[in-house]
Amino acid sequence: MELTKEKKVEIIKSFGGSEKNTGSAEAQVAMLTERINHISGHLDSQKKDYNSSRSLLKLVGQRKRLLKYLQETNLTSYRKLIEKLNLRK
Repeated sequence: MELTKEKKVEIIKSFGGSEKNTGSAEAQVAMLTERINHISGHLDSQKKDYNSSRSLLKLVGQRKRLLKYLQETNLTSYRKLIEKLNLRK
């Protein structure tokens, strides 16, 4: 099941500050993390779904680039986000 509109608004509100701040790096990383977790769960049961596997790798790379940008620009926000999302870094 893909992210619903209500779930997206909730994620953006909690990480972006307001529900209209969809472009913040924190909100984008949170959305990518939610999608990555969803696809990872799907791949646990569907091992041979190569298209989803490729999209998972692309999402992980995109999240990595956003996290690198956030780390270079705002270190305290980066650390809070890593802790809040339980990402290993």
